[in-house]
Amino acid sequence: MDIEARVDEDLLDRVLVPKLAALASRPRGDGRRFVFLAAPPGTGKSTLAALVRDRAKHLDFDAVGIDGFHYRQEYLDSHYLDSSTERTPLSAIKGAPETFDVDALSRLLADAREREVTWPVYDRRLHDVAPDGRRLTARLVLVEGNWLLLDEPGWRDLSTYAAFVIFITADPRLLRDRLVDRKIRGGLSPTSAAEFYERSDRLNIERVLNCSDLSKVDLTFHLGADGTIQQGDPS
Repeated sequence: MDIEARVDEDLLDRVLVPKLAALASRPRGDGRRFVFLAAPPGTGKSTLAALVRDRAKHLDFDAVGIDGFHYRQEYLDSHYLDSSTERTPLSAIKGAPETFDVDALSRLLADAREREVTWPVYDRRLHDVAPDGRRLTARLVLVEGNWLLLDEPGWRDLSTYAAFVIFITADPRLLRDRLVDRKIRGGLSPTSAAEFYERSDRLNIERVLNCSDLSKVDLTFHLGADGTIQQGDPS
C-alpha cells in the first residue's frame, strides 16, 4: 500500500515538467538521461513519480523505482547482518540498504545509458521481485528510491548517472504518523504498527535524512503537514 500525497499543481506544470522538457531536448547522441528522486519513507515519492510520468508522457519519459533491486526473499531469509551485539536476518530489515543489490543497480544504470534494458520490478502481492521486468525504452527516466543519495560505499557513486537530482524532505514526526497509519490501514493493530515503525521505518527515515549527500541535490521539495508536496525546504 503506497503512501498518498497531494502535489502542488504549479510544482508540476511550472517547475518539474519544464525542467524535464529541457533535459529531454538535448541531442539524442548524448544517450539516455536519468533524473533521481530520493526521499525518506512516507513522503509520497511514488505518488509524485506517477503524477510526473503522466504529465510528461509527451517527452518520451518514464518513471521507475529501485524496489526491484531488492535481493530475492529466499536470499533475505538466508543471509544476515552481523553487529557486535546481534545477528539479524536481512528479511527482518527489508527495505534497508543492505537488502538491495546495489551493484546490480549500478551496472544496469550504466548499461541503460546506451541501450534498452529490462528494469526489474517488485511485486507487492508476492512480496518479492517479479519474475519479469519492464522494458525501458524512454530517453528520459526518473528513478525514485530512498537510498539514491546515501553517502555509503556502493551507493554514493550512483549519482554520477543522474543528470538532475530531486530530494523530498519532511518532519520525521509527520512521517511517523503517515507510516503508522498506513500499517493500520493494511491490517495491523495500532500497537503492532507502532512497533514496526520503531523497528524498521524510523531507522530508515533517520538514515535517509542524516546520511544522504544533499550537496548533490538540484531541487528540494518538502512534504507539508497537510500532505502536500511543495517546492523548497522549510528549514
